Amino acid sequence: MAARKKAGKPGNRVVKKSGPKWADHLTRQARAENYPARSVYKLKEIQQKFHIIKKKDTVLDLGCAPGSWLLYAAGQVGPEGRILGIDLKPVDIALPAHVTVVQDDILTMEDDRFLQQASGCRVVLSDMAPATTGRKDVDALRSFELCKMALEVVERCLAVNGDFVCKIFQGNEFSVFEKQVAKKFEECRIFKPDSCRKQSKEIYIIAKNKR
Repeated sequence: MAARKKAGKPGNRVVKKSGPKWADHLTRQARAENYPARSVYKLKEIQQKFHIIKKKDTVLDLGCAPGSWLLYAAGQVGPEGRILGIDLKPVDIALPAHVTVVQDDILTMEDDRFLQQASGCRVVLSDMAPATTGRKDVDALRSFELCKMALEVVERCLAVNGDFVCKIFQGNEFSVFEKQVAKKFEECRIFKPDSCRKQSKEIYIIAKNKR
């Protein structure tokens, strides 16, 4: 899933891995099930374990391209729910009628209608990730910056008692961000889905019941 990339800050741009060495059985399975990326199985594992998304929920998906989390979340909320997605990259797949996507930056956007729809949402999802450099300390710091941006959105948009799912790279900043999230939620858990690539340093913070 594409990350939110802040204008004017190099290094926060997402780079998609491609080529044969990145095409594993989950990549092939995603294609067979009409999902644009294997990342859908991470959200599926999170949902099966933590039951974050409920029927009729309004869900805000940060960094929603290429759209796998949008499609899965849409199925979980059902046609009476609402999925809102935002990314600087376009989402080029067909989406259900109850999914709305905008190509913008949520921290600077001026689309009042979208912001009104997002206000009071019950779930915020963030699978954002920076372009990796190969230096673990740099990559972890860039991931931390994206996570702080996601937490700003949570403060603005997520309803009281709402839930938050956020990917972060493991590094020195991880414990700092975990503590920041824990202050704002009644429950904060750490989870690494089995569908994450073995070499990946990504991990997910699952936060429930916003204070």
